[in-house]
Amino acid sequence: MMAKRCNTRLLELCVCVAVLNSISASPEVCTNSLLPGAKGDQGEVGEEGDQGKLGKNGPPGLQGAPGEKGLRGEVGTTGKMGPAGDKGDKGDTGVDGPSGLKGKPGTTCDCGRYRKVVGQLDVNTGKLRNAVKFLKSVILGLKETEERYYLLVKEPKRFREASMNCKLRGGSLAMPKTTDTNRLMADYVSRAGLTRVYIGVQAQSKDTNGTSSYVYADSSPLQGFAAWSQDEVLNSSLPSTTNSSCVELLSTGTWGRVECEASMFFICEFPKSRRRGGRTG
Repeated sequence: MMAKRCNTRLLELCVCVAVLNSISASPEVCTNSLLPGAKGDQGEVGEEGDQGKLGKNGPPGLQGAPGEKGLRGEVGTTGKMGPAGDKGDKGDTGVDGPSGLKGKPGTTCDCGRYRKVVGQLDVNTGKLRNAVKFLKSVILGLKETEERYYLLVKEPKRFREASMNCKLRGGSLAMPKTTDTNRLMADYVSRAGLTRVYIGVQAQSKDTNGTSSYVYADSSPLQGFAAWSQDEVLNSSLPSTTNSSCVELLSTGTWGRVECEASMFFICEFPKSRRRGGRTG
């Protein structure tokens, strides 16, 4: 009995094992995983998104072509007045004016008692003239012509400085415009024991050939008189190679070109004062 029950249980056990083996060997296994389907149609275009952040500055571009010239601007405001210029040279003496109308006849008088006084006054005037002449020629060392006084300044200066020195004295560098004046000035230099001095003659400009034209200190041209030495006449057609644009007067009475930076003595000239109806002695 017991053996029969054991066989029955073994048979059931075998059947269960066989069922389990058949189930595990079956290819159809149930799982929960999903497989992807076929590709769908393209969807509609969406709305425009928000603007993104600014990117970094790119490299500078090439320089553009210059623009057209603009219109001329309006006139600006007037600036401050500049400093006053230097005082100009004294002008030449003007022409004498016309004679005045004839005066009324004077009254007749007895001048006999005044003749002695007038005679003594003439004597005193003559003495005074001699004293003034002595003062000018001996003490001051002045030379004179009918129209001008001449003073030899024994202070070595360059041409520009000499010209300014004469102006500060109320005159200008001496300008020998006649033979007599040139001879007087040359004698003045010789008697002073000198050999050369500056005079008021200077080169003004150069022409196309490189030669210079000379003028007096008052800017008047050399007309009718010039006392160039023979060497200067021969070399006048040659262009100057140095700064020899100033002129010196030699004790012999001849002129020579000299550099303006040279220091030497000079002669100043001063016009004599005039009064109406005649000149002062």
